[in-house]
This record gives sequence, structure tokens and C-alpha cells, in this order.
Amino acid sequence: MAALLALLSSLSWGSADFLGGIASKRLPSLIVVGLSQAAGLVVAVVLALLTREWQAPLGYLPWAVLASLCGAAGLIAFYRALATGTMGVVAPISGMAGIVPLIAGFAAGERFTTLAAVGAVAIGIGVLLASGPELNDRAGVAPVLLAMFAALMFGIALLAIAEGAEYSPIMTMVGMRTVSVLLLGSTSVVLLTRSAGYRSAARSLLWLIIVSGVLDISANLAFGYASQAGALVVVAVLGSLYPVATAVLAALFLHERLRPVQYAGVAAAVVGLSMVTLA
Repeated sequence: MAALLALLSSLSWGSADFLGGIASKRLPSLIVVGLSQAAGLVVAVVLALLTREWQAPLGYLPWAVLASLCGAAGLIAFYRALATGTMGVVAPISGMAGIVPLIAGFAAGERFTTLAAVGAVAIGIGVLLASGPELNDRAGVAPVLLAMFAALMFGIALLAIAEGAEYSPIMTMVGMRTVSVLLLGSTSVVLLTRSAGYRSAARSLLWLIIVSGVLDISANLAFGYASQAGALVVVAVLGSLYPVATAVLAALFLHERLRPVQYAGVAAAVVGLSMVTLA
């Protein structure tokens, strides 16, 4: 069950990133993140009311705040990287986010089986092969640096989600999205108020941004529950495969072309996924 939930989180994150990246080509990433986080907050609050999780112990609060701050910073940087770089390359770099909870799992005494360890190495090599060529590509170094910063922020957020989920995965999401909306909501409103062009673009892209926000919080919830159902080292690796979904969607709908070495990287990641899942 933990592996399935972790893979579900990857699929949802990858789809959310694809949609958010498209929206960020026409709107500032601050607006895209602010609106998508608001959509996620509505979903989280409804779930908390339906499940009565709002009565959970408050130990999730500091972790929710940390996850929110890091997650929002990561999304802003990531969407900017997606808007200025090659989506199928920038996304794999962010997949290194799993390194942070992976290290935490090792520190807590968790270990891979031999097959899972080989699979995890294959996934890491796949990410490097898929992202390396961008350093010399037309997009330049900036998207890579933004994606690397996003990976670090996402990694800390993932670890905080796992810690908060010990008290309540749903209330951790409520806390995360509440802080994000409070921080980014006013900025988004100011930007929309001052620009008729932004307002027009936001209206035309609203459905896409809402779906992105719903997918993002669904992924967070799936990861939170997965971290409680299985070993964090395995969940961290499987939850970091969302760039594959983003890359596939970009190839299918945006017709982005990747270099042969990058296809090899995606293949290595898929093989590694199979090994970790079967271990």
C-alpha cells in the first residue's frame, strides 16, 4: 500500500507540475502558486470537516508551517524554471527532492533491501542523465539553478509532511495551505489588481490552475499516508519519480524533444522504479 500511495503521489505531482508550468508561461509564478494553493486549501478544509480530523492533536502545526514555507518557495522557483527552461529537463532535477527524506530515513535506521538499493541508484543515475545536458542547452544555467533550489525546498517540505502526518495528514495539509494562502494570497491579489492582462490570463487559465492545486494537495496527502504505511527510504524514492510524468506529458502535449542521453535517463529511472517496487 505504501508503494502504491507513493507512486500515486508521483503521478499527481507530475501532472500538477505540468499544468502549473503551462500556466506560468502566461502568468507570474506567484499568481499561479497563490491561486493553486487556495484551491488546495478548499479541498483540505472540506476533507478535514468530513473526516473530523480537525480534532487531531496540534503536533502537526510546526511541521505544517515548515512544509508550507519550503513548499511555496520551491513551487515559485520551480514554476519559473519550467516557464524559462525545457520542461522535460527541469522536472527531473526537482526529482532530487527525495534525497532529503531519504537521508532522514537512513538516519532513523531504515535500510533498503539489496534490490531496492540497486533500484534507487538507477533512479539517481537516471535523474542525472536526464538533467545534465541542460547546462549547455539554449535555456542556460538559470533554469537549472532554480530547479536545484526547488529540489532542496521540496525535499525539506516532504520531510516535514512525513513528520506532520504522524499526527494527521489531512490537518498537516490544512495548516500548509492556510499559511501559503496567507503569505501569497495578498501578493497575488495585488498583482492581479494592477494588471488587466494578468486578470484576463488568470480567467482563461483558472480551471487549469485549480486542477493543478487539487492534484498537488492530493499528492501531498498520498505521500503523507505513504510515509506512515511504509519505510520512508522507499517512499522517498518512489515519491520522487514525478518528473517522469511531467516529462511524458510535455512530450505528448508540448512536443518537447529530448536528447538520446536524456531518454536513457528516463529509461534508467523506470527500471529503478521497477526494482524498488518489486523489492
